[in-house]
Amino acid sequence: MILPFLLLLGAIASGPVLAPGWWLRHYAKVALSLGALTSGYYILILRDPHSLGHTAHEYVSFIALVGSLYIVSGGIHIGVKGESTPFRNVIFLFAGAVTANLLGTTGAAMLLIRPWIRMNRYRVTAHHIVFFIFIVANVGGCLTPIGDPPLFLGYLQGVPFWWVAEHCWPMWAVGLGLLLVMFYVMDRRNFARAPRAVREKETATETWRFEGLANLFFLAVILGAVFVKTIFVREALMIAAALGSYFTTKRSVHAANHFDFHPIVEVAILFAGIFATMMPALGWLNENATRLLGANPGPGVFYWGTGVLSSLLDNAPTYLGFLSALAGVAGTSDIHELLAQQPQAILAISVGAVFFGAFTYIGNGPNFMVKAVAEQQKVSTPAFFGFIFKFALPFLLPVLVVVWLMFFGG
Repeated sequence: MILPFLLLLGAIASGPVLAPGWWLRHYAKVALSLGALTSGYYILILRDPHSLGHTAHEYVSFIALVGSLYIVSGGIHIGVKGESTPFRNVIFLFAGAVTANLLGTTGAAMLLIRPWIRMNRYRVTAHHIVFFIFIVANVGGCLTPIGDPPLFLGYLQGVPFWWVAEHCWPMWAVGLGLLLVMFYVMDRRNFARAPRAVREKETATETWRFEGLANLFFLAVILGAVFVKTIFVREALMIAAALGSYFTTKRSVHAANHFDFHPIVEVAILFAGIFATMMPALGWLNENATRLLGANPGPGVFYWGTGVLSSLLDNAPTYLGFLSALAGVAGTSDIHELLAQQPQAILAISVGAVFFGAFTYIGNGPNFMVKAVAEQQKVSTPAFFGFIFKFALPFLLPVLVVVWLMFFGG
């Protein structure tokens, strides 16, 4: 029953490359059919509607957060001239990484991807989109539970709010610093190859213009809802904020952002299939993790285990799977005892889930949304395997190895 999940991953990876037109017309049928197959197995064969209901609630929470942030951020327009230098780009990415901890990686990515493209519109290339995904949509959000969905799930499990910032900041600083240096080198080369007219434009002073700032109120409502633990009340507040934002935002702002619902609809459909079909894979992981990890696994095992599966299974449920495995190894499910006994292991799970979420388009929800918005803006983006082999392996993997050696290698 893991086969439908593997088929869906294969379709997501190969469909847009081998048959883009067919995939655009039929991706919903593929994702929802495979999801329905697995759901039917849990209801009719296993007689286990509880697991299906639990997964459905996680999906609703996930899509409510991602969707509401997408809609509200789409109502804020940041106008720039499109004349940015490599140094200004680095400052922008760093600011985006900090913002990700306040608005979540989804909120920050959806708020900033359009001005990011406009800033570089005279020479925007694939590396601008990929490093934006690496930094703003993933690694940047490692300091607060709001920053990334797996950390939010950890907060709901009882991990104190400020524990993450207190313990994750050294890994955040190293990972972010290395990625920014790599980006600057690549962007400097791109800038040097640009025509003289473009280089002269980009030395001019940027002019920034903000519209739709009333939507900051709706963003505050969504962030406040994160702290509500009552089932479905949290999601209802997020949906209400999204509706309020959409109907009160001027059409001119949406038009300036080229806002439409296609990116979030695509993400909602694909992740409905992913959440459903990955249930057997996560179930197998929960049942066999202790046997696979051994009696006394080091933090590096949790870092690589959580990380590799986060890049394929979506990092939020993978985080919970390895947290459950750690509880089995430690002999306690009390989160406060785990924090006292296994702080490095929990830290490794947290960092692995967030950082490796950038390794593929399906590792974290905002990745696909950034790709969809970029394509909507006619910006070239790498395909599924191109993202991995041209960017994740040569640039992100060395950063992940350095973080492992410095903090979890022992």
